[in-house]
Amino acid sequence: MHHAFTLSGETLHALPSGALYWPAQSLLCVSDLHFGKSERLARRGGALLPPYETRATLEKLETDIDRTTPARVVCLGDSFDDLAAVDGLEEEARLRLARLMAGRDWTWIEGNHDAGPVDIGGTHRATLTLGPLTFRHIADPAEMAEVSGHYHPKARIKGTSRPCFLLDPRRLILPAYGTYTGGLATHDTALQSLMQKGALAILTGTKALPIPL
Repeated sequence: MHHAFTLSGETLHALPSGALYWPAQSLLCVSDLHFGKSERLARRGGALLPPYETRATLEKLETDIDRTTPARVVCLGDSFDDLAAVDGLEEEARLRLARLMAGRDWTWIEGNHDAGPVDIGGTHRATLTLGPLTFRHIADPAEMAEVSGHYHPKARIKGTSRPCFLLDPRRLILPAYGTYTGGLATHDTALQSLMQKGALAILTGTKALPIPL
């Protein structure tokens, strides 16, 4: 079950998966997919991970797209673990992604991992403004009415850490959507300095659950 809330007068839905749905714009937004993470780590001599994260992330994205049938999809940056990871995508993953993109207005917001256009279709932008809301990868403390990602926030409940949205009257920060992505505790000063008093953490999982930050 999703959690509905308003930001700058717009009704938004935090989905249990970590995606954001904006019904008035028929828009689905996800952040920090990190496609190709295991390939990038292996290429650079890092830890070897089971190479299934791209498939798992695509399956989750397919489920959210089937449920919401969005006309527009916004990926909030760090969609690829680096720019070379695009070339490392297996043909099956490219075809699945192409099927999801077909017939949709698809925007790739640039992140710190993938700061540059990628040869995979869609539109590439630094930021995107729709109505009162601006979508960017990293929150700008000087701005308001923004939707961002980057920090991979996580909050604990009953001893278990879960990815979460962070919400206050000025901004929304999305959790990382991709598999094999770590997280930053909500009590970290980087997040505490961005969020106003009274902010909420909306936990992902079987249902979207709001708790005080």
